[in-house]
Amino acid sequence: MFSFSKTFAQELSVSGVLVDEANQSIPFANVLIMDEKSSDIVAGTSSNEKGAFILKNLQPNTYLLKVTFIGYEEYIKSISITKDVILEPIVLNASAESLDEVELTAKTPTLKKEVDRLVFNVANTALSEGNMLELIRNTPGVLVLDNSITIKNTSPTVYINDKKVHLTGEELMQLLEGSSANTIKSIEVITNPPAKYDAESGAILNIIMSKNMITGYRGNVFTNYTQGVFPRYNVGMTNFYKTDKINVFANYSYNQKKINRDSNEIIDYLDNGNLDEHWDSNFNRNTWTKTHNFNLNFDYFVNENSSISFSTNILLLPYFRYLTKGFTTITDADNSLLSNFDSNNLSIDKKHNLGFDLDFVHDFNNDSKIALNAHFTTYDYNREQDVVSHYFPQNSTPFNTAFNTKANQNTSILTSQIDYDLPLNETSSFSAGVKSSVIKTESDIKQYDIINDDIIFNPNNSNAFNYDERIFAGYVGYTKDYDAFNFSAGLRVEQTNIEGNSIDTNQSNNQDYFEWFPTFNFSYQVTESTNLYVNYKRSVERPSYQDLNPFRYFLNDNTVLAGNPNLQPSFTNHYVLGTSIKDIFTIEVYYKNSDAPFIELPIQDNENNLLVYTPINLDQTIDFGLDLSAYFNVTENWSVYLVTSFYNIEDEAKFNGTVLKSNTWSNYSVFSNDWSFLEDKSLAVNFTLTYVHENQQGFQIVDTRILTDLSLKKSIFKKKGTLSLVVSDLLNEHDYTITSKYLNQNNSRYFDQDNRYIKLGFSYKFGNTKLQTNERTKEKKERERLEK
Repeated sequence: MFSFSKTFAQELSVSGVLVDEANQSIPFANVLIMDEKSSDIVAGTSSNEKGAFILKNLQPNTYLLKVTFIGYEEYIKSISITKDVILEPIVLNASAESLDEVELTAKTPTLKKEVDRLVFNVANTALSEGNMLELIRNTPGVLVLDNSITIKNTSPTVYINDKKVHLTGEELMQLLEGSSANTIKSIEVITNPPAKYDAESGAILNIIMSKNMITGYRGNVFTNYTQGVFPRYNVGMTNFYKTDKINVFANYSYNQKKINRDSNEIIDYLDNGNLDEHWDSNFNRNTWTKTHNFNLNFDYFVNENSSISFSTNILLLPYFRYLTKGFTTITDADNSLLSNFDSNNLSIDKKHNLGFDLDFVHDFNNDSKIALNAHFTTYDYNREQDVVSHYFPQNSTPFNTAFNTKANQNTSILTSQIDYDLPLNETSSFSAGVKSSVIKTESDIKQYDIINDDIIFNPNNSNAFNYDERIFAGYVGYTKDYDAFNFSAGLRVEQTNIEGNSIDTNQSNNQDYFEWFPTFNFSYQVTESTNLYVNYKRSVERPSYQDLNPFRYFLNDNTVLAGNPNLQPSFTNHYVLGTSIKDIFTIEVYYKNSDAPFIELPIQDNENNLLVYTPINLDQTIDFGLDLSAYFNVTENWSVYLVTSFYNIEDEAKFNGTVLKSNTWSNYSVFSNDWSFLEDKSLAVNFTLTYVHENQQGFQIVDTRILTDLSLKKSIFKKKGTLSLVVSDLLNEHDYTITSKYLNQNNSRYFDQDNRYIKLGFSYKFGNTKLQTNERTKEKKERERLEK
C-alpha cells in the first residue's frame, strides 16, 4: 500500500472493453465510476465503436464500476485503484426481455425543458411504433394541421440528426408518413436555434435517431390502408446493415392516394364601395398521386476518429393529376340572376427531387471535432393544364372558353459547409463554421388559347424567369455552465446576393444585403426543481423561388395565381422569458416583431372581376402571448399533456396610400392522453383534442377548428409486429372558413378537407432487432423554398 504522501494528486485511469455473450463489441454503453460509499458519480464515459472505454483523472481509491446499456443487464463491480488499471473484457448479459431479440417493454415518453429547446424522449415507447408523422403529431408544442407543421405560429425547419430534411410541403409529409419511427430516440423542438443553424431557421424540429449498435442485419416492412372519402395506400421497407467498418441504411416507400376537397367561395365585387356583383362558387377537387421515396445512407469508418458518409434522398412523382370542377352563380345588387358558368381544370404533373450529401467527420484527441459537408440537389417539375369553361348569360347566347398551359421549372442547389467544435474545459465550449450556397432556377410558362378549335399562343400570359441566389455565411458560438447558471451566445453573419430576371417582360429583382443574426440564451437554476430562462434570436425569412416568379397561372378565367418579383426578405426579433418547474410545468411569455413579413393574400380586382392570389409584404407583424404547458403521469399507465397558448397578432400594411391595422386575440390548446393496457403493456391508446380558436393570418380571419384523434396500437408476434388503428377528426369539426373583409376587399372561402378518415396499419421487424439505424435524412434550407 502506498503512503498518502506518495499518492496525493496522482491521476490514474481505468480502461477496458465491453462485449456481449457472442464476444461482439458493445458501442455507446454508459460506463460510470462511483464512490463506493455514497454512490456519487466520480467519472463517466461511453464505449466507442469497438466497445472500448477509458476513464481518466482518478485518485487512488476503491470505487464501484457500473455499466448500463439498453437490452442488457446492469453490470456493477467493486474495483480498487492504486495504479492504471486495464480490465479483462467485460461481458454484458442480455436482459430477459432481449433474449428473443425483441424490444424492451414500452416505457412512457419523457419531456425535458432545456434553455433553447424542448426534448421529447420517445425511445422504446408506444409512440415509436408508428410512423414519423404520427410521432410528430403527438409531440408537445407541435401542431400538424392541413398537411403543414407549425411551432408557435411559425413553420419550422425539419432536421434529422442535425441535418435538414431535403423535401418540402407535400413531399415532406410523404417522407414522414412513409418512414418508421421505431428508430427515433427523441424529438427536439428548438424554439431558439443556436448560430450554427441557418438564419432562416426561426424554429427547428430536430429528429434524433438512436445510435448504431450491434453488428448484423435488420429490416422492417410496413403498410397502411386509409379510408377517407376515397381509399389511400402506403407500403414500404427499411433495411439496415452494420459491420465494424460500415453502416448501410436503405428505405423505400410507395404512396398512392386520391384526396377529395369541397369548397365554397363567395366574392362581392364592389363599385365605389357598393355591391356590383355577387359571385357564389362551389368547387370539387380530386387529386390523384403516385409517389416513390427512396433514402440511402452509407457510412465508412476510416478509423476510430474519422468517418466518411454518403447519403441521398430521392423523390419521384411520375403521376400527379388533379381535376377541379366548379359552378358559379352571378347575381346583381338586387339578387337578380346575371349569369352562371361551370369550369373544369385538369392538370397533370411530373417531377423529381434528387438530393445528395457527402460528409467527412474527424474527432481530434483534444475532444474537438470538425465536420465537412457538400450537398447537391436537382429538381425538375413539369405541368400540363387544360381548362374549359361554359358560360350561360341570362340575356345573351351561351358561349365557351378554353386554354392550355404548359409550365416547367428546373432548380439546382449546391452548398458546402464546415463546422468546428472545441470543448475549452468541462464547463465551456466554442464552435465556429462557414457555409456557402448557390441556387439557380430556370422556369417558363406558355399559355395557348383555344378559339374555334384553333390553338393560339397567348404572349400576355406566357413568360420565362431565371433566378440566381448566392449566400455566404459564417458563425461563432460560445457556451458556459456555472454552478446554477447556463449561458450561450452566438453570432451568424450572412451575405446574400439575388438576381431574378423575367425574360419576356424585362422585369428584374436584384438584392444585395449583409446582415447580422445574434442569438442569446441564459438560464438560472433557482432551486433543484425550478429554472428561469431568457432567450433572444434574430432571424430572416426569404421569399421562395415560386413567390418571386412573376408568372400568372390561371386556375380558370377568373382566378389567378401570381408571383411577386418585388418581394423583400422579412427580419424577425424574438424574445422569450420563461420558467420550468420539475420538468412538468412550463410558463412562457414571448414577444415577436417581424419587419416586412410576406403572406399570400387573395386580392380581388373589382374592375375586371378577377381574384388574384399573390404574396405581398406587409409593413410589420407583432405577435405576443402567454404559453402554459404541463406533461405528467397520472398513473403508471396513463400520461397527460396539456398546453394552452393565449396570443395576439397585429398586422400593419399600406394599401394604395391607406394604412391598415388589424389585431386579433386567439387561443391554441391541446389535451392529449396516452394509456397502456394489458399486463405486458402491449396495447397503447392515444386520444388527442386540439382546439384552434378564430385567428388572424394577414388581414384574413380563419374560423375556429377542433380536431379530435383516436389511435390504438397492439404489439403482436413477440413484439416484432404492430397493428395500428387511427380514427381522425372524430367530431367532424376540422372544416373552416377564411374571410377577407377590409377596404375594397370582401370575399370568403369555406373548405371541407378530406381530414376525416380511418387508417389501419401493420408493421413487422425482422433480423437482429436490437440494431439501431444510421438513418440521417439530410435537408438544406434552400430546398425548403422550392415549393413554399
